[in-house]
Amino acid sequence: MIIVMRAGASREEIDNVVVRVERDGFKAHLSAGAERTIIGLIGDDRPLDKQLYEVLPGVEKAMAVLKPFKLASREFSAADTLVTVKGVSIGGTQVVLMAGPCAVESRGQLLETAHAVKAAGAQMLRGGAFKPRSSPYSFQGLGEDALKILAEAREQTGLPVITEIMTPEHLPMVCDYVDMLQIGARNMQNYELLKGVGRTTLPVLLKRGLMATMEELLMSAEYILAAGNRQVVLCERGIRTFEKYTRNTTDINAIPVLKHLTHLPVMLDPSHGVGATRYVLPVARAGIAAGADG
Repeated sequence: MIIVMRAGASREEIDNVVVRVERDGFKAHLSAGAERTIIGLIGDDRPLDKQLYEVLPGVEKAMAVLKPFKLASREFSAADTLVTVKGVSIGGTQVVLMAGPCAVESRGQLLETAHAVKAAGAQMLRGGAFKPRSSPYSFQGLGEDALKILAEAREQTGLPVITEIMTPEHLPMVCDYVDMLQIGARNMQNYELLKGVGRTTLPVLLKRGLMATMEELLMSAEYILAAGNRQVVLCERGIRTFEKYTRNTTDINAIPVLKHLTHLPVMLDPSHGVGATRYVLPVARAGIAAGADG
């Protein structure tokens, strides 16, 4: 359920509703819009009489949210969420470009790439310090050494940096070095990791799983939001289908559908979606045309 406060509702009226919600055994999540504040009730699924809240001072109406994802839904926030990473705004009127190597392999490689992507117009630098690989014999990343190189690249270029987080145990270390956390496709349903990043203050880029539905992606975002972190950006990175000519199948459909279902920003990863340089630019253009925020 969500409670919509009247335009101009006082701070005291909002606080009184929050107290009532928490007294009833729910957690209250506030979304302050330009005119109205919306209070989301998070807890069990027992039926509630909306009139219990509609009679409270300052309340305009109470509504049931029928979707399983509550905080990520358009009902909770009709206005688009703007996620800001060190001055870079994702979800606004400007398309945001993140670029960089899949894995940080050396200091020279990353610094050269960082200067190149900045010169090309990118606003953020990505680079993997810990890499989930299909084979246990493949390169798994440089770990903390890679994080130090990313931090050095940020100092040289001014670009905010993003890297993938693999396990909750790495959170304290990774958060010391980077400006945004990435949840990779293989960890989209790692619920302990989702709850862990939800307790941080860093923005999060959540990638869609290899065979995940859009609802499953939004439910994973819900874990992060429910843990307290509202700075979530969704990422379509291609799903697995029967097609063999590309690495994955970029689901362009997901972009307008997600923009309809949720207030969270939506980005596209065309390189992982197609796996071939020659196709990246046209797929990226298609994503922007479909409404992607970056």
